[in-house]
Amino acid sequence: MESGRQSDKLSTVQGLRRANRAQVLQRLYADGPLSRPDLTRLTGLSQATVSNVVGDLVEAGVVTEAGALDSSGGRPRVLLRVEPDHARVIGVDVGETGVKVELFDLGMRELARADFALSAQGADVDEVVRHILAGLDKVCRDAGVDPSAVMGVGIGVPGLVEHGAADAGPGEHADLLVHGQTTGWEAVPLRRLLREGTDLPLHIDNGAKTMGRAEMWFGSGRGVGNAVMILLGSGIGAAIVTDGKMYRGSTTSAGELGHLTVDVGGRRCRCGALGCLEAYVGAEAILDRYRELRLDDVLTGADEETRIAALVAAADISADAASVLETTALYLGVGIGNLVNLFNPQRIVLGGWAGLAIGGRMLPAIQAAAADHALRRPFAGTTIELARLGPDAVALGAATLPVERFLLAGGIPD
Repeated sequence: MESGRQSDKLSTVQGLRRANRAQVLQRLYADGPLSRPDLTRLTGLSQATVSNVVGDLVEAGVVTEAGALDSSGGRPRVLLRVEPDHARVIGVDVGETGVKVELFDLGMRELARADFALSAQGADVDEVVRHILAGLDKVCRDAGVDPSAVMGVGIGVPGLVEHGAADAGPGEHADLLVHGQTTGWEAVPLRRLLREGTDLPLHIDNGAKTMGRAEMWFGSGRGVGNAVMILLGSGIGAAIVTDGKMYRGSTTSAGELGHLTVDVGGRRCRCGALGCLEAYVGAEAILDRYRELRLDDVLTGADEETRIAALVAAADISADAASVLETTALYLGVGIGNLVNLFNPQRIVLGGWAGLAIGGRMLPAIQAAAADHALRRPFAGTTIELARLGPDAVALGAATLPVERFLLAGGIPD
């Protein structure tokens, strides 16, 4: 019995130390470099506790000194930061037209990347798995990084991510299935398929949510507790953040903005329903609407991204191209107005490669349409702006999945 009590006491002490390390490490990562007095003030921990925690983290190579600041009437304050070279992380963006793999240090500086175009058949599961595995090998090889230095791999995918009850590796969630109604993915055991080619820790989430994470950590959503991040590409999705936390819904499918009905009995969506927002503002739908107006389609480019860029450029000289963009802005504004009424966010951020291409030209029209379709008072407290991190935000946000686990663990490996 005495042995059991001692074990419980030891477990409690270890848990407390781990929690204290997590507090300090998260604050350093988010706001560093910081001094020990800064950490004492920001975490609410005692000066002695902060000193002990910092000593542990420095000894482990997780935290390092980053210069000093002069202090009036006293010794200079030593600044501390998370050591960028302590580990590496990889972020993967699985899009509907390609797979992007990027290697980062802990400061989220890109060290290497690999891009793979998907075949005309779209996001074939076997092809995606091959590209991800090839990308993991390539970025490590190009950067001269031993895979053992990679702390984890985050993967953003199109579709719903369901966590089940088996097949978890060390530090991972349970068995995971990806459902992509518009891409033809039905209960795809993506992590299990990848396990045949890598033993790196794998973390998988919806691509709109990983983009949202990146913007909340480093971009347009930083410092905002209630926000909606919109990912507009071939389709459209959203990450909903409430009180600083990602809202996922009861089965993790919250944020499927593209399948909000904006026109009863309207255009057929890829999901099979009529009148979905995606049927009007997704890149594929935008190009379809333009072709309906211009049977002599003059847009050039091998992929959707290039053709959308050509459409935006053509709007200066083509009334049809301008009309398509105006309609797109109208429907996108309607969808955003609905978000304002439903969630009352402080900020709505438009990102994704198509969102940035269209928003760069049409943001004022989008804002005006949203104002026309939202309640005045909540709209007055909402800003609508473009994402700051560019088209790589999905991969960057995916890479934060293993980083977050590392921070929550206080820098101690699972």
